[in-house]
Amino acid sequence: MAGNLCKGYFFSLFDYKTEKYIVAKNKRVGVLYRLIQLCLLGYLIGWVFVSKKGYQETDEAIQSSVITKLKGVSVTNTTESGLLVWGPEDYGIPPQGEAVLFVVTNFLETPNQKLGYCPESPKVLDGHCLEDEDCEEGKLVAVGHGVMSGRCLRKDENSTGSCEIFAWCPIERKFKPQGPLLANAENFTIYMKNFIQFPKFKFSKSNVLETTDESYLKKCRYNEELNPYCPIFRLGDITSRAGHNFQDMATFGGSIGIMIQWDCDLDKGYSSCHPQYHFTRLDITNKTITVGFNFRHARYYKDAAGETYRSLFKVYGVRFNIMVHGKAGKFSIIPTAINVGSGLALMGAGAFLCDMVLLYLMKKGTSYRERKFEGPRNMKSTSNENSVEDKKDAEEQDDLTS
Repeated sequence: MAGNLCKGYFFSLFDYKTEKYIVAKNKRVGVLYRLIQLCLLGYLIGWVFVSKKGYQETDEAIQSSVITKLKGVSVTNTTESGLLVWGPEDYGIPPQGEAVLFVVTNFLETPNQKLGYCPESPKVLDGHCLEDEDCEEGKLVAVGHGVMSGRCLRKDENSTGSCEIFAWCPIERKFKPQGPLLANAENFTIYMKNFIQFPKFKFSKSNVLETTDESYLKKCRYNEELNPYCPIFRLGDITSRAGHNFQDMATFGGSIGIMIQWDCDLDKGYSSCHPQYHFTRLDITNKTITVGFNFRHARYYKDAAGETYRSLFKVYGVRFNIMVHGKAGKFSIIPTAINVGSGLALMGAGAFLCDMVLLYLMKKGTSYRERKFEGPRNMKSTSNENSVEDKKDAEEQDDLTS
């Protein structure tokens, strides 16, 4: 008995089961089913394959290199510096050309500083004093300029003085700039040469026009329609494309982001892969104490007697951040098959939804359920019929044996 039971379970593994279908003459459910199919078909074709190019294999691991170069000259004339000519090697920081660069548009100079003793700036709170004991010798002034000497310098006994410090003297002068000194900096140009590569497809390209005309880069300026492969941009045009006026930024400085976007459909060929430029201002533009962008640097020199001096510059300007993003796509049978299979599987969801409506939301749902699902009574009758057929098969086998 147990052997026959195990044998029955074993052979049942090779039984094939198929779904049972019924035809429901219901126009409302039929229309709903076709609408669902059309929506899923539109999603598969319109969104997956046309919009998102689901038939392509993609590569977003773009490899990029950016080379920059500035051009333009400006002249300034101040009391501290006198008449100066500013070239790219003066206002471009760093001068070697990287993806992040700073263009000086304004500056404050404290000339002829020399190491020695002088009073701390009255704007440095930690440098205030009433007597010598407030200026501990050898103590560094917090957010100050040097080391305390131990003396308190006051104009009279009733005033608050400043500690004497050993530092670069005289101390940096504090005042706000009234306007940009390099007023014509908006006419400077920046040359941005960008090389990109998609290693998966062994595809590489540059944003510079492939031409034998040696004068092309000397006379061209970027234009999205006329010169999309000219990598030379006027600084004033960059800030205006970012939605700001260059002169408003030049006094206190700012930060501009330059995004180079490469979206390449390699099925259309090499010539259809173009760079797209987007510009945006990155720094806070609200009128707060943190507005603008500036930093300090010094120029050192020695006089005829060999003593070391320096000129301290607090420079304001526009910082440019060049960021490169991209994606390339090319036809591949694997993503195509996966998306087609996913679409066909979604078609089954339409049939499932219509089954729920037909079996549980329609008035004749009970009748449909009885026809679709076999109950215990139907299963018993089916089992009896199978037993009779098995008995007939056994009798026929006995006759053949005898």
